[in-house]
Amino acid sequence: MPGALDGQVAVVTGASRGIGRACAVALAREGANVVVNYNSNEDAAKATQKAVEALGVKAIVVKADVGKADEAKSLIEAAEKAFGKVDILVNNAGINKDKTIQRMSADDWDAVVQTDLSSIFYTTSAVVGGMRERNYGRIVNMSSIIGQMGNIGQANYAAAKAGMIAFTKSAARELARFNITVNAVCPGFVETDMVAALSDDIKKTLIGNIPLGRFGTAEEVADTVLFLCKPSGAWYTGAQMSLNGGQYM
Repeated sequence: MPGALDGQVAVVTGASRGIGRACAVALAREGANVVVNYNSNEDAAKATQKAVEALGVKAIVVKADVGKADEAKSLIEAAEKAFGKVDILVNNAGINKDKTIQRMSADDWDAVVQTDLSSIFYTTSAVVGGMRERNYGRIVNMSSIIGQMGNIGQANYAAAKAGMIAFTKSAARELARFNITVNAVCPGFVETDMVAALSDDIKKTLIGNIPLGRFGTAEEVADTVLFLCKPSGAWYTGAQMSLNGGQYM
């Protein structure tokens, strides 16, 4: 059966594991060819590539630190060289360096803002030219519940993720006339390596604050990204999709 995204090309940043990998696989399942971006873990990125190719589509792996403007541009250029176009951009790459404001260094601040926020400007500015020419594009930015409500010890992360939401709203208004939608997905606490590393006591406390009583899954987040990229999500732009089990409304 043909997929809803047959023939389309998706770039997923930070796709070597977790939510990024789940997004790559979900898009591939609907027929999209995928550019798997990673920064440090090549083996994990190749594992994502294999999972994508197993679904009968094409995939390439591209190493790039999207927090650097030249590397983000090179990523998009590599995608266009390999596949001729980019229809979908999922800005998922992100890091955290959690410390209280008093203990946070300028380097801690800059690293998170560059990787989590500046990167989406770099990749988006590189991809929109081709999208405008084809009068079509889907851009999804992976924000966070922390960008909506803030959190102790995460001022840098919260500021970057909130900035992603503001960027999404502005880009959505600017690009709508070219049939390019731009949306933000704001997951709560999801079963990823980051959450798995927490102590059982912290996990218990976090779950206690989630009305649905559990963490989300990477696949649930990926399903929302997929919805925004399919024809069924075509009238969504500038939206914040909050997936948090009722923790923040």
